[in-house]
Amino acid sequence: GALTAPMPGQIRAVQVTQGETVFKGQTLVVVEAMKMELKVTAPFDGTIKSLKVQPGQAVEKDELLVEMESKE
Repeated sequence: GALTAPMPGQIRAVQVTQGETVFKGQTLVVVEAMKMELKVTAPFDGTIKSLKVQPGQAVEKDELLVEMESKE
């Protein structure tokens, strides 16, 4: 359930809160990199365990963004 940055960039939006229930495919975080917006989406239905970033923050490739727990 660890979601990481696909490439270096800046966090443009965090669209969930800790403890929130999310569904597979839902956008969790938006990263801007090289003038493109990359959406980090939920890989499965679950709950947001913790958020490691906030809007405006710079991130490196593979930096931890969100930890999720499966519903099951």
